[in-house]
Amino acid sequence: MRTTISLTAACLSLSALLFTHAAAGAEEKHSLDYENQATWKGVLDQAQSPIDIVTREAKPAQTNEPRAIVLRHLDRATGTAEDNGHAVQFNTHATEATIRGRHFRMAQFHMHAASEHTIDGKQFPLEGHFVFQAQDGRLAVVGVMYQEGRANRAIQGILDDLATAKGGAMPKSATLDIQPLLPRKLGYYHYLGSLTTPPLTQNVEWYVLKQPVSLSAEQLATLRKHYPRNNRSIQPLNGRPVIEFGG
Repeated sequence: MRTTISLTAACLSLSALLFTHAAAGAEEKHSLDYENQATWKGVLDQAQSPIDIVTREAKPAQTNEPRAIVLRHLDRATGTAEDNGHAVQFNTHATEATIRGRHFRMAQFHMHAASEHTIDGKQFPLEGHFVFQAQDGRLAVVGVMYQEGRANRAIQGILDDLATAKGGAMPKSATLDIQPLLPRKLGYYHYLGSLTTPPLTQNVEWYVLKQPVSLSAEQLATLRKHYPRNNRSIQPLNGRPVIEFGG
């Protein structure tokens, strides 16, 4: 199954060490203090994430640039689910992407409650970050907003694993259909930002999708039970352009 996301992207390179640390979800497995985020320090701090996306100020994507992302192998992706100490995360390298002619492979996706990004000041109950890795160390993250609605069959499998986990241990392997975690319409807001957890590495390509996806009230409550708050505060835009494409 293929899902196409049209986009414009700015090329970036991360060092192999920092990228592997971030994209593979290899942050230290301890709880982060979201109530004292002022103590989080990055090497640079002028292009941080998340941001409030002001839609009226977003610039239309240029039409003379490659803008397509093609996602492959979304069905029955094999990986491992984990509670890494500050987020519920699914690690998989099964899903591939072509982004502006560049090959990427998914490293992991994880959830934040409430949403880290806001759109015109609106915060959603949950935000998913789908982290993609290129061979040369480039990093692209697709952000998906989740709202209360119908139950989502894809997330339910992870929640079932969390419910039966003993001592924080999750199953060594799992199979997940990622497609239901993504919206049908894949219009986005794009900007250059950072990781939202230490080391807060910058030069991360962000694509925040416009259309939210539904989870049931029970599913949202289960995720919030594990992490009532694991979202970083909004950061200054500092003049960065936000690019808009699609509906």
